Amino acid sequence: MDRTDAGALVQAAADGDAAAWKALVEGLSPLVWSVVRAHRLSDADAHEVYQTAWFRFAQHLGRIREPDKAGAWLASTARHECLKVIRSAQRLTLTDDPRLLDRISEDGTPEQSLLESEEAAAQSERVRRLWQEFEELGERCRQLLRVLMATPPPSYQDVSAALGIAVGSIGPLRQRCLRRLRARLEARGAM
Repeated sequence: MDRTDAGALVQAAADGDAAAWKALVEGLSPLVWSVVRAHRLSDADAHEVYQTAWFRFAQHLGRIREPDKAGAWLASTARHECLKVIRSAQRLTLTDDPRLLDRISEDGTPEQSLLESEEAAAQSERVRRLWQEFEELGERCRQLLRVLMATPPPSYQDVSAALGIAVGSIGPLRQRCLRRLRARLEARGAM
């Protein structure tokens, strides 16, 4: 779906046009599904995330500042919802196996815990600096890199449709953006 078309459809749907809403869902559903499938969720979780992404989109329909970037908004929301599902699944593991319930802690020694916490703090600081420099990039770079961060990244055709960038320009633009980010990090001594 073309960005201009998406923008016009978002505006019309926000004004209550059911046909525009239907066209948005039909045109952008493949993008949402590509993001959801990339996270390899169960069928039930995948459908839940798909529905949640569209629900959130409907909730914010009238407040979306850049309607022509509806595809990027949906892709980002779907990715965020996928990660929430994955994180919640990792926290909760139900079992009735007494061997798992009675096993000895694998936490290690206090010294190992201290080293691990220092390494985690250093990693956290590197990540914080990375995101700080990322936020200083131009809007176009931030949008492109966010969309391409999906695992695995969406196809260039999907990116093109979501961001309105020619397919042949995506790779070179990505390279320039990453070079800028690397230069910013090196200038701050973060690399």
